[in-house]
Amino acid sequence: MLTKRIIPCLDIKEGRTVKGVNFEGLRDAGDPVELARRYSDEGADELVFLDITATLEKRKTLIELVKRISTEINIPFTVGGGIRSVEEIEELLKAGADKVSLNSSIVKDPELINRASEAFGAQAIVAAVDAKKVDDHWDVFIKGGTENTGKDALKWMTEVEERDAGEIMLTSMDRDGTKNGFDLELLSQVNKCVSIPVIASGGAGTIQHCIDAIKVANVDAVLAASIFHFKEIEISELKRVLGAEGIPIRPS
Repeated sequence: MLTKRIIPCLDIKEGRTVKGVNFEGLRDAGDPVELARRYSDEGADELVFLDITATLEKRKTLIELVKRISTEINIPFTVGGGIRSVEEIEELLKAGADKVSLNSSIVKDPELINRASEAFGAQAIVAAVDAKKVDDHWDVFIKGGTENTGKDALKWMTEVEERDAGEIMLTSMDRDGTKNGFDLELLSQVNKCVSIPVIASGGAGTIQHCIDAIKVANVDAVLAASIFHFKEIEISELKRVLGAEGIPIRPS
């Protein structure tokens, strides 16, 4: 079995790390450069940086901040937010990102996945999906969770794999920031539809939630924000417990 990954997420607004609940009520969580350095030192396997208002504000990701963070860490670094073209992806990769996370842009232009994967390799392309349950299924939302596309999330994730995305970062909008646990039903359904790695996002509140996402829903990585930002759970302790549960994990 491949080792499972622990991934802190920096949601960025106006140059600061923020965190809310269900994509609303954002509060300040600290300086992103300091947090990135801390997570790299503490043994995080990767780091995700999401410029959460870039698409809404119709601007590029904060590239200077990406450069600053990339010089402070020695772990894989995924960057997302407002990325609309192969040229912008190239700019971010040159600025120090190892991967890019694409969401709104690939819903509007699915072939961007194909073009980007061909240009940079599937390993550099992460399809980010914000999903929310509507009646008895999950819809795909874009523009920072403000617009329901009406797309069926499971069908969409099958398509992004077919278009050669390297992995999926799946956020449950219903669970985001609630600390009530990952959406195991959604995650389990996705893993029946796709074979590429799935990163679980939205709902982490305890170490047991992370164990359940891996053991029950069979995800490849767990992503969390506030529990790490506010030191409710230490990455080293999380890894220790996961290892004790027989889950393959990289040492801190």
